[in-house]
Amino acid sequence: MKITKNPLPQVFFALAFILISLPSMAQAAETAAWVPWFGPNAGADGAESAIKNIDKLDVVYLFTYEVQPDGTIVNKANYDADHWQDLIETARENNVKVIPTIAWFDGEQIHNVLSDRSDRRKQVNDIVDIVEDGDFDGINIDYEGKKKETKDDFSTFLKDLNKKLGDKSLTCALEARTPPDSLFQNPPARMEYSNDYKAINKECDWVEIMAYDQMRADIKLNQERRGVPYNPVADKDWVEKVIKETIKEIDEDKILLGVPTYGRAWDVTVAPEWYKDYTRVASLNHPRIMELSRIYKSRVGRTAGGEAVISYFPKDYAMAKTIQRAVKKAPKGTPRGYEAAARALKYATDKNQEVSVRFVTWSDATSIKDKVKLVDKYNLRGTAIFKVDGEEDQKMWNLFK
Repeated sequence: MKITKNPLPQVFFALAFILISLPSMAQAAETAAWVPWFGPNAGADGAESAIKNIDKLDVVYLFTYEVQPDGTIVNKANYDADHWQDLIETARENNVKVIPTIAWFDGEQIHNVLSDRSDRRKQVNDIVDIVEDGDFDGINIDYEGKKKETKDDFSTFLKDLNKKLGDKSLTCALEARTPPDSLFQNPPARMEYSNDYKAINKECDWVEIMAYDQMRADIKLNQERRGVPYNPVADKDWVEKVIKETIKEIDEDKILLGVPTYGRAWDVTVAPEWYKDYTRVASLNHPRIMELSRIYKSRVGRTAGGEAVISYFPKDYAMAKTIQRAVKKAPKGTPRGYEAAARALKYATDKNQEVSVRFVTWSDATSIKDKVKLVDKYNLRGTAIFKVDGEEDQKMWNLFK
């Protein structure tokens, strides 16, 4: 009688070899969103928008806690309100992490608290209590404007907090770091920062790089984009520079790229031959900007950096009619969205006189799409949206899973 060997072990071995040999498949990029306590209806519209798109989200940040000058932490929102209750419940039902943000924007106060061992320990314990009392999935630390001398104390704070949180997540929102040769005409030999990226990479489960509020930070792009008003929220080329700078010390799979959903209006002082100065007027959301576009019949254009743009003469500007009568049309070849700015520049140059024009640049769905492409290009953990308040360009949600 011929005995045949059992082929199953050989089959299992072959399958195991194939699975081990295959390249690991990249996980789908995550999407997180900050829902703030401020804005339309005290956060209710933001909560509603997040709930409506909960299937697109992996993390919801409750942007509600702020630190007072003495280091005490206060919740600016009422979590007993129906919209917060609904958001938290819906997120948990859909396995979406719920993580509150603690924001602090005073560098001097941050240093005073974190440099004192007793105060730092109290801050850690207070944060852990917030996480435990709310049964949250972790905490998001957003301490901005820190001093250089706070760097080591902040790292110690994160180390102590990470240990005390146990299996809860610790995430850290960080200001964008512009490369030195784009930040300075003559970069210093040694850059000093207020964040120790290597320590943060070690202690935090992930970070959010706040790649927005660029404005005039990049002197190279300021020069390259000259010829039209330029004061961006987040130029796609600057964002890519920020990513390249960040991944030198922070792991790609720990980085959520922060993308804005808002814009800014500026009054531009227009001198002969150049756009001289920028005075901030307001932060604006997509619906209001589109309303202004209709009111002033300003076509929406696109900047070289990928943002949406309009320009116009406000109705209360005394020189508006004078400029419009003198320069009836924008010069040929003017990019869409910049027509009023171009007319102001021609008038200023012809008359050798300084005038003004309103310029709005903002992050809409098309602009955000450029940033999502960068997330894929650099294999980052995902995207963090700032902010979801119901007034974001609703088309942006189509970009996510």
